[in-house]
Amino acid sequence: MNTNEFIRQYKVVPVVVFNSVEEVRPKLSAMVKGGLPIAEITYRTACAGDAIKIAVEEFPEMLVGAGTVINRQQCEEAISLGAKFIVSPGFSEEVAEYCNEKEIPYLGGCVTPTEVMTAISYGCKIIKFFPCSNYGGLPTMKALAAAFPQVTFLPTGGISDVNLAEYLKWEKIFAVGGSWMMKGSPEEIAKKCKEAVEIAKSV
Repeated sequence: MNTNEFIRQYKVVPVVVFNSVEEVRPKLSAMVKGGLPIAEITYRTACAGDAIKIAVEEFPEMLVGAGTVINRQQCEEAISLGAKFIVSPGFSEEVAEYCNEKEIPYLGGCVTPTEVMTAISYGCKIIKFFPCSNYGGLPTMKALAAAFPQVTFLPTGGISDVNLAEYLKWEKIFAVGGSWMMKGSPEEIAKKCKEAVEIAKSV
């Protein structure tokens, strides 16, 4: 099973921010326990690289990716540490080029037709729509899909267990990204991951 197939199986990509290395093992263990073994580990904090390394080496059952990747240097580091997919808040041409070289899926953020066209020119078939709720949510994505029927979307930003099903019902949604399931204790994280998986399966 390749990376995209693995994500499609679950339809939910947890966006994970680690403030310290000490958080990594308890949170990842909780995600696995909750039945959602996918982690987009973001480069919003200094320990992102260490977190990716731990995730790849100690949690082989997980699909580990890197998020908030804004330049080639971060992309190179993440892939060298074993990240299997790369996500950016906007679209970076240098990151797209490197991911293509390494044959790693790149989900760059796009909200306008011009950005989507740029992504398509780099071979991207899955578009991260971010920040989703701020840029019109489903109606905006549906307008973009009418012009670009070859792409599917990974909406992120403003999505939670409350509106998850609403997004997943649309056939052009590849998967949904979010951090709502990562709040609270490990027990709460496991519970929220389990609920997210159940919602995704019910759609």
